[in-house]
Amino acid sequence: MTIRLIAIGKTDNKQLTALIDTYIKRLSFYIKFSFDVIPDIKNSKNLSEAQQKQKEGELILNKLKPTDILVLLDENGKQLDSILFSSYLQKHMNSGIKQLVFAIGGPYGFSEDIYKKANGKISLSKMTFSHQMIRLFFIEQLYRGFTILKNEPYHHR
Repeated sequence: MTIRLIAIGKTDNKQLTALIDTYIKRLSFYIKFSFDVIPDIKNSKNLSEAQQKQKEGELILNKLKPTDILVLLDENGKQLDSILFSSYLQKHMNSGIKQLVFAIGGPYGFSEDIYKKANGKISLSKMTFSHQMIRLFFIEQLYRGFTILKNEPYHHR
């Protein structure tokens, strides 16, 4: 199985990018992982919230294959602790799917088309974080999930 993370908008913070790269490198020892950043939509100030979500949704849908399982990182999603998240990953690996795709939407969230296509939603917290920070938190949790599955000492129970 391959895991992909798709996010809208690039990160300008070099320290944040360095930390993300650190966890991507660590994650590569466990699973094939890719991180796709869709550039911010040009002239978004001229678009309504709904139009911006629609355009971002189309860009995300264009990145998907018909067999992909899409999971949205969404504030209204199911909250899992790290151990439950590792079980969630294991369940998907055992199911025989080829690619599990997680998506982080733009500043206004996801379009209705994305919600219809999604196979699930996960929330990382009841708190609100920037879309830039969520990338780091999520990739770190992926790494933590695999260390839990391998009974490695990174995660202390």
